[in-house]
Amino acid sequence: MARVCELTNKRVMTGNNVSHANNRTKRRFLPNLSDATLMSETLGKSFQLRVTASALRTVDHRGGLDKFLDKAKDSELSARALKIKRDIARAREAAAQPDQT
Repeated sequence: MARVCELTNKRVMTGNNVSHANNRTKRRFLPNLSDATLMSETLGKSFQLRVTASALRTVDHRGGLDKFLDKAKDSELSARALKIKRDIARAREAAAQPDQT
């Protein structure tokens, strides 16, 4: 499983450990990932995503998964998150159109 946030596309970064003698050795900075279950109000379903702690705070700040995905760029989202975003948009369209029978 890749160490990538599904909502913000944060990835592993590389850098150096620098000692007191200024010796440099390679190191990796890993994102703070956790498995989270997020609820979509429009779809009435919950989705299990692997997201960073900062993404969870942002989802909470924006008012939920639906509003977060509305503002998110498609290029930053994973394939699963992009599918959820499209499903939410379709559900809103269907709810906005009156029944034609």
